[in-house]
Amino acid sequence: MKKHIYILTLSLIFLSCNSDYKKNINENAPYINVKISHVNNQTNSPFLSVSGKIKSVMSADLSTRIMGYVNKVHVNVGDTVKKGQLLISINNADLQAKQAQVNANISEATAAFNIAEKDFIRFKNLFSEESASQKEMDDMTAHFEMAKARLEGAYQMKNEIEAQFAYSNITAPFNGVITGKHIEAGNMANPGAPLISLENPNNFEVIAMVPETEISEITKGSEVTVIVNSINKTLKGIISEISGSAKHTGGQYLVKIVLVKTDINILSGMFATVQFPVQRKSKSDLVLIPYEAIIENGQLSGLYTINENNTAILRWLRLGRRLGNQVEVLSGLKNGEAYILSADGKLFNGAKVKPSSTAEK
Repeated sequence: MKKHIYILTLSLIFLSCNSDYKKNINENAPYINVKISHVNNQTNSPFLSVSGKIKSVMSADLSTRIMGYVNKVHVNVGDTVKKGQLLISINNADLQAKQAQVNANISEATAAFNIAEKDFIRFKNLFSEESASQKEMDDMTAHFEMAKARLEGAYQMKNEIEAQFAYSNITAPFNGVITGKHIEAGNMANPGAPLISLENPNNFEVIAMVPETEISEITKGSEVTVIVNSINKTLKGIISEISGSAKHTGGQYLVKIVLVKTDINILSGMFATVQFPVQRKSKSDLVLIPYEAIIENGQLSGLYTINENNTAILRWLRLGRRLGNQVEVLSGLKNGEAYILSADGKLFNGAKVKPSSTAEK
């Protein structure tokens, strides 16, 4: 019994010492210099404004219908190409062998057809002179039709092989710029897999999602204002397409806006804000924070807040739209609350931090 009490006493002493040791380590850990900011709610404009993404009106991900090794990729990302220019060459040795076999079949079928045609003509004359029976004429006619069908089938096989040759040489379907190269020489090209991406850089459109409460006010052909956030430029756009269903988009309706031709250097993939000349029906405060402050872990998104003891606290959030380099926070933050924008070291939950600069509330 005394032995058990002695062991228990030692265990408690050890745990107490270990706890004090960890506490001392945490307290003695160096502070991490951080830059903080504060949540500043923004009042929505009375007019409808949604986020969108710029893309090229003409874009294509080119693939092939045959399987084979890539002999050569003739272009690189950023190259300007012309319509019909060769982009990728795929090994077609097997097609060449099939083509030789088909040509041989055509020669054989042509010879058989010529003989069958002569026999048919001869028996047709004999039959008109009543020198051949009806059965003989029927047999010769059937023989001639079969020879004709075999020759036609051989030519159709040749057309199929020639069509497959077109897929061994990938060419540009229109003038444009190479935006992606997904395969290298020596790799295996698989049917349907994208090999190279091409865009026309002269015409752009914006893809935006409009909520169901406002979509009835949007009309095709209306002029809208498009703000390109990354370069802080304002452009004009014309609504070219309005989706009639939100079955797969969660109550958001897809709207396409064609940008009026401009000399501004915009690129596909840039984020934009589309302002519609429609009064917003639902008004609420908008909470925006820089996207660089967001921490992602799988499907979870959050950021580090800072408490009165200058301790970093990980807070999970529910996010909404991405607006350029900012993101909308639907829940998880309050107006005026401090959060960490960036840090000089690796943050963790409970880390001691030292604000190096603080944004105004």
